[in-house]
Amino acid sequence: MTAPYKRILTIDFETRWDKSDYTLSKMTTEEYIRDKRFKAFGACIHEYGTDRVTQWYRGDELPRILGTYDWSTTAVLAHNAQFDVSILSWVYGVQPAFIFDSLSMARALRGLEAGNSLARLAADFGLPPKGEAVHSTDGLIDLTPEIELELAEYCKHDVFLCESVFDRLAVGYPAKELRLIDMTLKMYTRPLLELDRKVLITALQEEGERREGLLRQLGVDESELASNEKFAALLQTLGVTPPTKISKTTGKESLALAKNDALFQALINGDREDIVDLCEARLKVKSTGERTRAQRFLDISQRGRLPVPLNYYGAKSGRWTATRGAAINMQNLKRGGAMRRAILAPQGYEMVVGDLSQIEPRVLAWLTDYEDVLAMFRSGQDVYSLFGAQMFGLPGMTKETHPIERQSAKSALLGAGYQLGWASFSAQLLTGFLGAPPLRYTKADAKQLGIDRAYIERFMGWEDNLTRMASIPHNCTDQELLIHCVTAKKIIDNYRATAHPVTTFWDMCERLLKSALVGGEEFVYKCVTFKKEEIVLPSGMSIFYRNLRRDKTGAWVYDGEKNGRPAVLNLYGGKITNNIVQGTARVVMTDGMLRVSKKYPVVGTVHDELWAVVPAEEAEEATKWVWEQMVAEPKYMPGIPLNSDVGHSRCYGDIK
Repeated sequence: MTAPYKRILTIDFETRWDKSDYTLSKMTTEEYIRDKRFKAFGACIHEYGTDRVTQWYRGDELPRILGTYDWSTTAVLAHNAQFDVSILSWVYGVQPAFIFDSLSMARALRGLEAGNSLARLAADFGLPPKGEAVHSTDGLIDLTPEIELELAEYCKHDVFLCESVFDRLAVGYPAKELRLIDMTLKMYTRPLLELDRKVLITALQEEGERREGLLRQLGVDESELASNEKFAALLQTLGVTPPTKISKTTGKESLALAKNDALFQALINGDREDIVDLCEARLKVKSTGERTRAQRFLDISQRGRLPVPLNYYGAKSGRWTATRGAAINMQNLKRGGAMRRAILAPQGYEMVVGDLSQIEPRVLAWLTDYEDVLAMFRSGQDVYSLFGAQMFGLPGMTKETHPIERQSAKSALLGAGYQLGWASFSAQLLTGFLGAPPLRYTKADAKQLGIDRAYIERFMGWEDNLTRMASIPHNCTDQELLIHCVTAKKIIDNYRATAHPVTTFWDMCERLLKSALVGGEEFVYKCVTFKKEEIVLPSGMSIFYRNLRRDKTGAWVYDGEKNGRPAVLNLYGGKITNNIVQGTARVVMTDGMLRVSKKYPVVGTVHDELWAVVPAEEAEEATKWVWEQMVAEPKYMPGIPLNSDVGHSRCYGDIK
């Protein structure tokens, strides 16, 4: 890439804090820096790549020193640049031309589970230890000369470590990925989006009134709904046996009253209106996330614009995740909700939002040479109906003529391509498959899908099927569960019988697991390369399978991360397929983002969706142009048919 800068300054700030109530362990970065108590004791600055001495500047010197640089040609390097560059931008009005962040790079190359603090990286790379200050600055407003001297030396050492870590991480790091790190950090440090305070205030008031009204209507106290034990007792007084499950953590029986518990979902979708109302009221009381987030949005609006907090390479696929500790997850804003309606482009501008359509099924079809499905996507018609017609042998079927078959084909196309088993599919359907409402198949559904007595008898003839079925949490009769599971299996069977290119790809991945990922025999397949314990994506980044081995059962496992914690994870052909598809889809998405960013600032992303801010008078033209950038055929995927939904408005909620 052509460097948009002439120099790189490594910067590390040392700031006031108080463990009692003014600390990053209790506050978000945005709250901390925008707080009236914020004070920079000082900062160390070093011109990266030069022999110049790292300089410590006191807080009162920083405005003058920072004013001596031409920031239009100056980049910044920091470890956790979100913090240091936010200080530069929000406190000193400095906006560097480019941002390098050794923390983001470490997360991408090492994974979240490895631990990527400066101290951990120094230890892992054999560098001098980070060290600790002898005197604490906790609670101090001003520093004594002795403490300042010690803090300055401590800060200089951190700058040295940051540069040393960066030197090691930067070797071979793709230039496009560095641009994505810069883009991600500017979404936060250089915020453009505003928040509509009236929308947020109204939403909080209405939500409170609805909750109070519901409690009065039901004649219950909020504590009765929030407590598992009290809610279970409430169900018993109404003649309902509280649902239970076996805890995966303890192995003991526990109440199944969580939103995603199949038995609780059965109560919500049951025939007794009083129980349905009670369960829905419990969810409203327990689900504090929306009103908490609305309050946080409102608080942010009083301090300034909305910094969008995202973790670059937060997922194994390379996709972004919500920043831990930011307290506002921008990745799961409810459609039609107040949060989306509250997000605005600045006056005189509009948001252009582009969402890649069905990107994973398209990438899967291209990777597996599934020409039938590729042709369906190229046709521009309803791909779920077209695939359902092939899958169930129903030429000309539509959403109107065969709704069950179409929905089944959609579920298969979106979920079964990664070797999803019928038992898992059955269980997920009962709690809501891929975000859809909970569903239990009935005899009518089974009949419509052509399931006869012989098929059911064959299913029951396998003891393993009965064992798996019995392990599925349910609140229906055993006969009803049988029909549901048999129908789910029929859908999976039909998908696998139809999607030969996909099942063949699973088999290939299974073979390459042994020969390449374990054996080290390099193998290039289309736009990805299999190597020892890694798969290299078109971006040059890799999916890693560290310490790949067989466990006691003979299954392949590796050291990874689950829910933010180190974990031992299974690996098989379908899982490898999932990783490759999601990783490649992410590259397609980010390539589009980088193209868009050359003309308009990209201010956010959600899954396969990008947000750009454009002048209002250019909105129509910009919408067409953004669509073109998103669907441009990648050189590494010739022939893939891409499509995107793109819209524009000043208000995000009017688009999505």
